[in-house]
Amino acid sequence: MTTVERTQVFLLPDLGEGLSEAEIVEWRVAVGDIVTVDQSVVEVETAKAVVDVPCPYAGRVVTLHGAAGEVRPVGQPLITIAPLDGGDEPAGHATYREEERAGSGNVLIGYGTGHGGATRRRRRSRLAVAPEPTDPAPSDAGRPSGAGATAAVGLVGSATTPGPAALVISPIVRRLARERGVDLGTVRGTGPGGVIRRADVEAVLAVPAARLAAVPDPHVTPAPAGDGDVIIPLTGVRKVIADKLSRSRREIPEVTIWVDVDATGLLETRAAINAATPDAPVSILALLARICLSGLRRFPQLNSRVDTEAQRIVQSAGVHLGIAAQTDRGLLVPVLRDAQRLTTAELAAELAATTTAARAGALPPARLTGGTFTLNNYGVFGVDGSTPIINHPEAALLGVGRIVDKPWVVDGQLAVRKVTQLSLTFDHRVCDGGVAGGFLRHVADCVERPALLIAAV
Repeated sequence: MTTVERTQVFLLPDLGEGLSEAEIVEWRVAVGDIVTVDQSVVEVETAKAVVDVPCPYAGRVVTLHGAAGEVRPVGQPLITIAPLDGGDEPAGHATYREEERAGSGNVLIGYGTGHGGATRRRRRSRLAVAPEPTDPAPSDAGRPSGAGATAAVGLVGSATTPGPAALVISPIVRRLARERGVDLGTVRGTGPGGVIRRADVEAVLAVPAARLAAVPDPHVTPAPAGDGDVIIPLTGVRKVIADKLSRSRREIPEVTIWVDVDATGLLETRAAINAATPDAPVSILALLARICLSGLRRFPQLNSRVDTEAQRIVQSAGVHLGIAAQTDRGLLVPVLRDAQRLTTAELAAELAATTTAARAGALPPARLTGGTFTLNNYGVFGVDGSTPIINHPEAALLGVGRIVDKPWVVDGQLAVRKVTQLSLTFDHRVCDGGVAGGFLRHVADCVERPALLIAAV
């Protein structure tokens, strides 16, 4: 059997719920490099996160299928590996054949690298067997020379936009430039060392369209547009958001109820906690999360989803709390699994770490799915109220408006208090107004009198 006949083609694996494609951000290896089982070979960006993809095969890289900036569908060839001959085996790699036969058992969002087992066979049945690759090996220009090359910075040249090479770190910047038809080779970077930032691309977009050296996007079908119209392709995370929200509106008969509450006591409680534990500060969002968990313990109907195919309501045993976070890539909802098991201090720490990672694009897709209830603090945008759309397939979402000074009656006297508006949007299939109103009233009472949280434990 020849080496060509023995090559193994690794297909782009299933990267998570609802993800059908991924964009190549940067190759970690080049043609001719030797890789081991589960070595990270490429960084890709999905509509939800940037992830490293490990290869389940060991050997020498024969072909890299796709260049940086190219979108590859799940189940299509990603990299072709040829096994090493005995004489080619490098020092320290003596056991690569045994590793490859056994697989490490590591999993990338449900994709195991073990070979030969029943689970592996079932996974392969979902993905078409790759035909013998016919596309040529992409150019190695501008790629790292090996797995140890710097991963953060890549030179974007003819693979994404024509013109001179441009120094770009963020895949978000590359995508924005490609979708808006901006030639990165013409953009002056203002970041360290001339790195092009998102603000640099947006500055170019602020120039009248007639003055732009626009680059046609091959993925966009030209459509009639008036002079000065801006065409924004519905792709990436924006497309995922649009699809999910549209599905929510189609399937869920949602109702929104709201109430104004005096949050003065909540702010005082937070100040007292932080004065006592300055090294572990607690945010208002963490206190609101704790209050929501208390409410869901009393009204578990709202911690559920409707299984339309089986015609049943599934009430979750644990609260997987989603936190809406605005990022440069759009609105993401990272999930804190089994949040009911966390203390208030642990909630605060997890919320801070999770939102930071979400804004940096560092969360794996698994952290962005599986929520059972969402908390949305839209008050950070300076608005009082909202009628948000439920994060499908959840059954409810609590929204919190800005906290502002307002006149309020306290013990029969008019006073200036810290007031906010709470809104609850719920799926009317899982409960009626009595449950929804009871939950929202409990949350409002805890905001106004945080001591009730202790009584409710």
